[in-house]
Amino acid sequence: MVREPEHNLTQVYGSKVFNDAVMRERLPKETYKLLKQTIDLGRPLDTSIAEVVANAMKDWAITQGATHYTHWFQPMTGVTAEKHNSFISPTQDGRVIMEFSGKELVKGESDASSFPSGGLRATFEARGYTAWDCTSPAFVKEGTLYIPTAFCSYNGEALDKKTPLLRSIQALSKQAVRVLHVLDNEDVESVSAMVGPEQEYFLIERDMYIKRKDLLMTGRTLFGAMPTKGQELDDHYYGNITDRVSSFMSDLDNELWKLGVSAKTKHNESAPAQHELAPIYTTSNIACDHNQITMEMMKRIALRHDLVCLLHEKPFTGVNGSGKHNNWSLSTDKGNNIFDPGQTPEDNLQFLLFLSAVLWAADEYADLLRASISSAGNDLRLGANEAPPDVVSIFLGEQLTSILEHIETGKEDDKTFGGVMMIGVKTLPHLPVDTTDRNRTSPLAFTGNKFEFRMLGSSDSIADANTIINTIVAEILSRIADRLEMSTDPESEVKDIIRGILKEHKRIIFNGNNYSEEWREEAKRRGLPMLSSTVDAIEQLRTSKNITLFAKHAVLSPLEVESRYEIQLENYIKTILIEARTMVQMARQEIVPACMKYAGELAEVYNNTALAGFAVGHDKLKKLTADIALGEQRTYILEELVEKLKPMGYTAECARSITNEMIPAMDSLRECCDGLELEIPSSYWPFPTYTDLLFRRK
Repeated sequence: MVREPEHNLTQVYGSKVFNDAVMRERLPKETYKLLKQTIDLGRPLDTSIAEVVANAMKDWAITQGATHYTHWFQPMTGVTAEKHNSFISPTQDGRVIMEFSGKELVKGESDASSFPSGGLRATFEARGYTAWDCTSPAFVKEGTLYIPTAFCSYNGEALDKKTPLLRSIQALSKQAVRVLHVLDNEDVESVSAMVGPEQEYFLIERDMYIKRKDLLMTGRTLFGAMPTKGQELDDHYYGNITDRVSSFMSDLDNELWKLGVSAKTKHNESAPAQHELAPIYTTSNIACDHNQITMEMMKRIALRHDLVCLLHEKPFTGVNGSGKHNNWSLSTDKGNNIFDPGQTPEDNLQFLLFLSAVLWAADEYADLLRASISSAGNDLRLGANEAPPDVVSIFLGEQLTSILEHIETGKEDDKTFGGVMMIGVKTLPHLPVDTTDRNRTSPLAFTGNKFEFRMLGSSDSIADANTIINTIVAEILSRIADRLEMSTDPESEVKDIIRGILKEHKRIIFNGNNYSEEWREEAKRRGLPMLSSTVDAIEQLRTSKNITLFAKHAVLSPLEVESRYEIQLENYIKTILIEARTMVQMARQEIVPACMKYAGELAEVYNNTALAGFAVGHDKLKKLTADIALGEQRTYILEELVEKLKPMGYTAECARSITNEMIPAMDSLRECCDGLELEIPSSYWPFPTYTDLLFRRK
């Protein structure tokens, strides 16, 4: 039965959030004013107000059923972490009172020894500290007050994904304001990076999930022959949502709305059993927190419906994987979208300047954009004709490209854009022709008033990608501001800057089919970075150019950059090794024994007197036994590689051996086992098939 949304949605929405309305109601006017200046304008936090805020926050949380609080942080595992403490404080008469101090709000302490640090902390420096992030509102979930926090080491280095993101937001605002002030927008005090991440995911039956060791251990299927029908008919995309999935989506919406997550759009995606949720835009920091909440709630609520939510980038080979489209724009504190071109974009120099700044940033730092979304899972998805390729380029659309070319060359353009679509049915409205298109093949596309970065993996935190986008755009805006502040004629200087950007960086613009082989050749000819694997991409973090960039804008110190390289490298190695060991176990303990059992029974049948001369049957048995032997051989080869790589540790040498040797060996074993699946009756196969996982529903 489909769950209906809870009544009076306007009251339900944000009911579990210590949001602006609650703060205005519960905080003294002066305290509220000081806190809002920090939240809205990025001014330093006045810690003297912490005691008042903590008391109000605690009282409100108790009315929401909270008995505990937690400093909720985002370590470099890519997921969130929390340690719960109760509000209770014992009294001398054997009772308790509920207390929560300003000190407990502002600062927490956690054992950092079991979180990845990439060498930022020594073994004996176990402490990690959490610091209240007042720019992201606290919320109550399941009896606990969740306080978003940053996480740092004993010496103050960032041990999380939130801290660099906050630093990049600060850097971007500073440089954008400099440019805007020169362009006569002196009333602007801050600029916010706005983000709306679309989240793709799969839902499968829980009882089938637990029967597959690969899904349990790695989040994806390591074996599986394609079913007779996949997504060829495009009948799942935007199709009718089944009652069971609709009930899940309704529950998910309700829970997210209570937590202030503005879940807006839901639909079936391209692949069978694949779906998508998209929120409304908010600041990049809150968007990151909300996306972490969304992924957690997806997994939790799916279990209530006897389903499992898969967030892996490529859970099923042969059908579309899942990504996370990161829609990014800039908004002033006056509420103006800097990337809104207006009715006449050719006359909007401010828009064209910021647009050109993104072109420059994406071209000069394409390697960082590629590194920001790199993982073992995303390597399986990128470039598979379902997601953008691993070569970074920007789609602008014909109109904007034409306008920029006109500025570059000074030649008049007689092309016309827009107009009205004539659909050919009198009763249908005449629709205006959009002057841009989404171009689903483009890694980074301008889509009307924002940029859509489509390379992110579905399981990833959006913090890394947005930290990079904010930082590289901040760098380019700083260079532009330096020139404009020295100029006596800013308007002419803006045009000169745009012309210079186009001359040097227009190679990044590509409006065609990014899936084509011709584009790869063209991209190579243009000199665009060709980074086909995580191992190649993350090496770019360590170049002197990029280390200098992070240090200049105080986003990451050289030591913090190195730590992130070490962590990504280690995660890549660990992920593939877990997959390889799982494949060996499944092949040896499940697939080969099942096939041998069938082969043995088949041999008994063909060796009886009635079928002794059945040549076709004997040929079938001969092929089957040969394929089983091949599967055993390839299992042994993969196992030997696992043992060979153990002594190498988490090094670049080990990672390259995994890329060049182990992954091909895994593919080879899979090819053999998937072939065996098609040779034996389904009743013998030891775990659910793709047909079961993608099409069979209770």
